[in-house]
Amino acid sequence: MAELFSADWMNELKDAWNADPEVKDKLAEIGFNSTITCGFKDEEKPRGVFVVVNGECVSAGDYAGETMDWDMRASRADWMKWVEKGIGMAGMGTAFAMGKLKFLQGDFKGMLKDPRMAGPFIKSFGLMKQIGAE
Repeated sequence: MAELFSADWMNELKDAWNADPEVKDKLAEIGFNSTITCGFKDEEKPRGVFVVVNGECVSAGDYAGETMDWDMRASRADWMKWVEKGIGMAGMGTAFAMGKLKFLQGDFKGMLKDPRMAGPFIKSFGLMKQIGAE
């Protein structure tokens, strides 16, 4: 099992993403393109980066200064809880409202209002649970 947000972990997530039609294909239907980063709230820069072109993750790895469309941050404890137990739509909304999940870039509220994006987003957290992390 790879370290959370390491290049190996991000690439495992990339493979799981691309293998899941409920994520990749649903986002391809709406022409979703985005550079997504994630990391810890107490750090200046994100740790991992995930580049999506037309729904498919085309690259993933260590963050190296890429311009980001989405930057998600949480404490390590919260990330690990979501990796271990998953999170649903209600839990995601609560985590955002309570400040446990922060979006330093990206329109979380707008995304949640669009079921074409919200469903795959929640499913992507399920992929994190599927691959696990250290």
